[in-house]
Amino acid sequence: MSRPGLPPQTGPDEEPFSLGFAISRDAPGSDSVLTVAVALGANLLIAVAKTFAALVTRSASLTAEAAHSWADTGNEVFLVVANRRAARPPDRGHPLGHGREAYVWSLFAAVGLFVAGGAFSVTHGVSQLRSPEPAEDFLLGYVVLGVSFLLEGVSFLQAARQARADAHLMERDLVEHVLATSDPALRAVFAEDAAALIGLVIAGAGLGAHQLTGSPVPDAVGSILVGVLLVVVAGVLINRNRRFLVGQEADPRVRAAVLRSLLAMPEVTRVTYLRLEVVGPRMISVVGDVDLAGDDTESHLAVRLRALEARVSSSPAVVGTVLSLSAPDEPSLTP
Repeated sequence: MSRPGLPPQTGPDEEPFSLGFAISRDAPGSDSVLTVAVALGANLLIAVAKTFAALVTRSASLTAEAAHSWADTGNEVFLVVANRRAARPPDRGHPLGHGREAYVWSLFAAVGLFVAGGAFSVTHGVSQLRSPEPAEDFLLGYVVLGVSFLLEGVSFLQAARQARADAHLMERDLVEHVLATSDPALRAVFAEDAAALIGLVIAGAGLGAHQLTGSPVPDAVGSILVGVLLVVVAGVLINRNRRFLVGQEADPRVRAAVLRSLLAMPEVTRVTYLRLEVVGPRMISVVGDVDLAGDDTESHLAVRLRALEARVSSSPAVVGTVLSLSAPDEPSLTP
């Protein structure tokens, strides 16, 4: 049987069911795990360097960037937990697996970015506007910002490499895929690293304007702008995780590919209902109504339905399949 929570069983000569795209579940050693690990190492080093520079220079922008990097470091820990817990196999209490845990922990990470990064940076910048303090040792600040940009760039390139490869498979452009992907770790690292690179440019501009004018106001404004940037990014991440937690249909292109694969099976004459729901990173459940060829007895039809469910569940991205018989008057769906 191949109902949710039970392992799919297919014949020795049967090919796994095709979703139309090379989609597979994440596992330890996969690109998403590597992407998070690179981001965690880079952000930890950057956070320590920025904190030291912020204490020495007393720059508001550098202080905001230090808070940003510590928030990102904490977020990567949440994403590590998300990857590990989401990869646990289905059990009797969780027949569709634990994939949605990835969105829970990624939601925690996004809230942390909002509070520890965005809110702190805005508050600190406003405080500096009210009671400005001149910065010093600008050279150290520029060096730390430059090194941070290089490290963030390495992390961003890893996230972009994974996102570009996945986007090609799904026939999407890069930004569209990052927003639409069911992999919250990839989206979080890509968005946070992009925000970090922009934030470093803002902080550098604020520090430079502070040095040129002798006024700490541009530096404080830089801190506020970094905070606003983080609030916007966190808001997007929170909303995307919320949508996957409450339930979201799979991409229309995946749905069309699954429908074509079902209709291509010689034993299926019609598909009258099909719902593919995302239940985790690169994980879907399949529910549908089909009309089987021939006029078998009820008991034979049940056996054939179970065999068909097992065939669909043989795809590594399908965690559960439930198929029922179509009513005689129901029209067939078309891809």
